[in-house]
Amino acid sequence: MDYDTFKKLGLKLDMSRGKPAPEQLDLSAELLERLDGHLAADGTDTRNYGLASGLPEARALFGSLLDLPVSQLVVDGNSSLALMHDTVMFGMVHGMPGGAPWMGQPVTFLCPVPGYDRHFAICESLGIRMLAIPLNADGPDMDAVEERVAADASIKGMWCVPKYSNPSGTVYSDQVVRRLAAMKTAAPDFRLLWDDAYRFHHLGERRIAIASIVEECAQAGNPDRAFVYASTSKITLAGAGLAALASSPANIGWWQRHTAVRSIGPDKINQLRHVRYLKDRANVEALMERHRRVLKPKFDAVLAQFDKYLAGMPGVSWTRPEGGYFIDLLTPPGCARRTVELAKEAGIVLTPAGAAFPYGRDPDDRHIRIAPSFPSLEEIALAAKGIALALHLAASE
Repeated sequence: MDYDTFKKLGLKLDMSRGKPAPEQLDLSAELLERLDGHLAADGTDTRNYGLASGLPEARALFGSLLDLPVSQLVVDGNSSLALMHDTVMFGMVHGMPGGAPWMGQPVTFLCPVPGYDRHFAICESLGIRMLAIPLNADGPDMDAVEERVAADASIKGMWCVPKYSNPSGTVYSDQVVRRLAAMKTAAPDFRLLWDDAYRFHHLGERRIAIASIVEECAQAGNPDRAFVYASTSKITLAGAGLAALASSPANIGWWQRHTAVRSIGPDKINQLRHVRYLKDRANVEALMERHRRVLKPKFDAVLAQFDKYLAGMPGVSWTRPEGGYFIDLLTPPGCARRTVELAKEAGIVLTPAGAAFPYGRDPDDRHIRIAPSFPSLEEIALAAKGIALALHLAASE
């Protein structure tokens, strides 16, 4: 089948985001059933105001998931991205603990690429300058990172997706984690924004673990360096889960002071029903195994089609992630945008080419983020074939 014939199939598939499929959301359908009582374990009426840092049992659950003390984390809202946004905004307006507000001074963030477009959107919306850092097989290019942070006091932060990175699937090595924790920075208020979105999102049989950035920072004498973010968005319900932030005691106190102004307390009913449903880490891991059984065949289908139609094509490669939600497809230089355009004409909507880079500019126009999760297995296999045909046409043009 050639591209023109494929177009006549009349597909209408949106693969622009890494959304869980309906059958994945159905795995947590029990959460939508009537809550059996509204009193927390300590007798707190979850219908009322209060407990700005989250229910104790919700914090305990995340403590077990993140391997950190309950005192060093809060559970707040349903979106870890919102917590990241607020962290940066608080830094701009109030400054980090012991530091001056970032607003009114040059502020730069390091951005490993390819990376997560919504991280970059936060910086762009606040006028924060972004510097791209190459992402190697074991994490960010640490020689480049260390050189820049040591020389430039305007560098206040760095985005990190340390495990099954979006979109490459990269896993940071323990050595990289330790170098990030211990490196010398010109800015005393430098922070790592550690997006641990895919901590339990394995695709293979291997359960990869990485070093704890909070513990490594404390051991290196930089206890306030890292903010860690996590959520149940791709564990239970994507739009109605729980989000958590973990850090040093000083950073948590700072967070609590500023969030007390914007809220009298989170949705504790949602926290309570999640705690009663998820129960503990073992149950979370069992649920994620059910997610894996849905997701892995879809990733395998994409990889099989790419192997069939793209193997040996000059300048073309793709990642084979062991976890996460994405595959990073690399085209010959200058072909990614045209491939995305041709795919759209064939009824397949992809993330815009360049989205994985600051300001939406991939200097080589090579990277395309493939999100296999939402379509059905049959649809995703067909879509992968269409993407391959579009790439062949783009390269020939």
